[in-house]
Amino acid sequence: MTLPIKPPYPPMEALLVNEIPAGDNWEYEPKWDGFRCLAFRDGKTVELQSKSGQPLERYFPEVVEALLKLKASKFVIDGELVIPVKDGLSFDDLLQRIHPAASRVAKLSRETPAHFIVFDLLVDDAGKAIAELPLTKRREKLESFAKKYLAKNPGIELSPKTKNIAIARKWLSSSGVKLDGVIAKRLDLPYRSGERDGMQKVKRMRTADCVVGGFRYASKGKVVGSLLLGLYDDSGLLQHVGYTSSFNEAQKKELTKKLEALIEPPGFTGKAPGGPSRWSTKKTSEWEPLVTRLVAEVQYDHFTGGRFRHGTKFLRWRPDKKPKQCSLDQISRK
Repeated sequence: MTLPIKPPYPPMEALLVNEIPAGDNWEYEPKWDGFRCLAFRDGKTVELQSKSGQPLERYFPEVVEALLKLKASKFVIDGELVIPVKDGLSFDDLLQRIHPAASRVAKLSRETPAHFIVFDLLVDDAGKAIAELPLTKRREKLESFAKKYLAKNPGIELSPKTKNIAIARKWLSSSGVKLDGVIAKRLDLPYRSGERDGMQKVKRMRTADCVVGGFRYASKGKVVGSLLLGLYDDSGLLQHVGYTSSFNEAQKKELTKKLEALIEPPGFTGKAPGGPSRWSTKKTSEWEPLVTRLVAEVQYDHFTGGRFRHGTKFLRWRPDKKPKQCSLDQISRK
């Protein structure tokens, strides 16, 4: 490649914060639920780079094709790969793309085509590096680039932005499922490759009431390590959906006695926690089933593929709620 910026190139990263920063020096954008991606085009060559520096073009041939259709023959853009579905964006469909079989990837690219949402321009259409310009200037150039080249290409679109914090707060509180949160960027800074000091992110957090269907002991000591969470499906089966482990040592000791008194199979009547893997010891993979009496309210960020994508944060016990009221449909409404 003859571009002034070449892969692998560390993307600018964001510091996770609890509140959207306020002030005239900030610009706000939606945080999309997808794969971060840098796209490099040099003539007939297109390379897609993941956040970790890995090539992605073989998994998203339709995005490569869309980029090759642009009349600009040289550029580097930063954005997010997403897969639109009826109810929003599907992270599960994105994960399905990382598949070793080219035939499978080709089939999925036709059935669930990915889109590329662009939010920064690092090399312009003249092949000139502009990453050192402040965001205000880069955004102006990006909007000109989008107006000139993206209007007739529905697979590549410009991400919206605002300087109005009230709009950013509406994005964060939106009940839709397209957004993962809000990104705040410093208007006066250049593109900070690999750094977190010019960009902050606030994630959308949701809550759910879950049945505690079991627990695992900690790897050291005879104390609880994590609670195993379940939700009832339409058939009345308790499906394992994730875990929470946000307890201090004093809480764990007290909780262990409470849980050990409730040990009784089967715990989960549907999908149960997995068994040992080559990465886990026998002790850490074993779990104890419980009588389904306890309901916990937890905070989570994503629910995909029938489970919480990450560990959840324990908020409180819900003795006022019956376990059978903890169903999967409370997730689908969020």
